Amino acid sequence: MIDFPSRTRVGRRLPKEAFYQHLPLTKTLKEKFVSDVERIDVANSLTKENLNLEQASEVKEILLLVIQLKKQNFDGKLVEAIARQNPHKLIFLLEYEDYRQLAVYHRKLYQTEWMKLEKVGLSLSGSTLSAIWEDLVRQIALHSEAVAGQKEQNLDEQLKKQDEIDRLQKLIKKTEAAVWKEPQPKKKYALYTKLQGYQKQLEDIIDGKA
Repeated sequence: MIDFPSRTRVGRRLPKEAFYQHLPLTKTLKEKFVSDVERIDVANSLTKENLNLEQASEVKEILLLVIQLKKQNFDGKLVEAIARQNPHKLIFLLEYEDYRQLAVYHRKLYQTEWMKLEKVGLSLSGSTLSAIWEDLVRQIALHSEAVAGQKEQNLDEQLKKQDEIDRLQKLIKKTEAAVWKEPQPKKKYALYTKLQGYQKQLEDIIDGKA
């Protein structure tokens, strides 16, 4: 459940032509905008005023955009292009049939897994809009409980660790497959040694030792 106050609701449709005609997109991306995107709506606008926040902050407004897709395997560069060219902070709720995905751009694009509507969850936490924004980014980008639990670290430090965990997990999966396929004992041992190194690095990050 996306638990945003009712007073933040907007419910305004945005013509998708306004995006692909004015964004600096490549010809290929413009074509994908037409072929992949059904419609775009502003669902919520979060501001200091409608959230009754006492303190002002660098972030002035956060928008929740709902993008209905024509296909599930869309090009994430479309979302990135919208976020990079918009002065507001944007949270994306992507819809395809009965499935949903949350996305946010913070120096790079972060996306959750596709899930059923009832599994989607976002809540607001923070005394300023900047703090709320950072917490929303965490809810979407951090899928490692170990990283999310390291409260003493700032957002960028946590995201850096999450990115490293993702990188190591991909390397471990790739190297495990290579170990099983390698017929030569010496090469298999070298790959296994490399695999152990990746696993140790991952363990150290998760345990807060790196």
